[in-house]
Amino acid sequence: MKVLIVGGGIGGFAAALCLRASGHEVVVLEQAPAIGEVGAGLQLSPNATRILRDLGLLETIAARAFAPEAIELRLGESGAQMMRLPLGATAVARWGAPYLHIHRADLIAVLADALRRAAPHAVRTDARVTGYAQDGTTAAAVLADGTTLDGDMLIGADGIHSVIRAQMLGPDRPRFTGNVAWRLCVPVERLGPHLPPPTACIWAGAGRHAVTYYLRSGSLVNFVGVVERDDWQRESWIETGSRADVAADFAGWHPTITKIIAEADTNHRWALFDRDPLPRWHDRRVALLGDACHPMLPTLAQGAAMAIEDAAALARRIDATDDLPAALVAYQLARLPRTSRVQATARTNVRAYHLSGAPARALAYTPLWLASRLAPGLALSRLDWLYGHRVG
Repeated sequence: MKVLIVGGGIGGFAAALCLRASGHEVVVLEQAPAIGEVGAGLQLSPNATRILRDLGLLETIAARAFAPEAIELRLGESGAQMMRLPLGATAVARWGAPYLHIHRADLIAVLADALRRAAPHAVRTDARVTGYAQDGTTAAAVLADGTTLDGDMLIGADGIHSVIRAQMLGPDRPRFTGNVAWRLCVPVERLGPHLPPPTACIWAGAGRHAVTYYLRSGSLVNFVGVVERDDWQRESWIETGSRADVAADFAGWHPTITKIIAEADTNHRWALFDRDPLPRWHDRRVALLGDACHPMLPTLAQGAAMAIEDAAALARRIDATDDLPAALVAYQLARLPRTSRVQATARTNVRAYHLSGAPARALAYTPLWLASRLAPGLALSRLDWLYGHRVG
């Protein structure tokens, strides 16, 4: 088939590579003038890196990434360690693939380069899609300049504000969570003795939490801070705020956190909105993928991984039958229970990381502390459903 993919992000390129590996012709339509340096860090857990390995890309990705030693939970003010679960070789042995941190731009560059090598004309930039049309045998992308591009099917991988989803299902109905997220990156040489641990580290506090980890072979530190506040409610990845504001949100926290904030050049912020699972991901020859159909809060670090899983699952369902509409129904049936569970778990994590008062923290964190020290294998087993998942 000829498959049109709207959106040159992680999900769009992953879908293109999975479908190209099965012999399909693909065209990725990206509205930006170029595939460039966008976003910040993200986490690739074994459920995602396993698929990237199957695509032959894991070695290239790992060379640009950072492999954390562990997952940690610390108290934001004191830095006291509440939990530590090993990753590294333990992750590979248990879940069959590594756990990596990578800059979003680096991952997209690897995916885009791989696609261009396989199909030099498969990526069209400066191609803003405003909608789709279809009949019994074709699906078409309608571009902003009034032209159309025909294919056998179309995938909407165009993110949270998906125009394909809007046409398929109507206006989006997100709910503001009462949380705002900060994201920023700092070169390690600016941090002196206040380097964060070489882990995927969650720093928990009253009404807020932060996450720190390394990117680009350890040369860059990524920071995400989530704060309960309702004075700013724009869901945008390009908005910025002042250093004074983010410093105030984490005033009195551990010097590692305050130093990162003090040394950042740019402080991006976005309001966190929650969404219910969609009733439908498909419309005859059109399907949704990634954030377009299951946007989720960042507190489980699974947004990129779920899009990559979607890509593999969609390609397998398409290859399993000549009945494309039936394949898209099967794709949603296979993916919806899992992505809904991930969305719900991410929602729960916000509350777990924002506890106030010593009694509440002791009740929540003491079992984690004990399990990670006395029975780490048992503690890791609670992540098997997430990191050990294999797309069928």
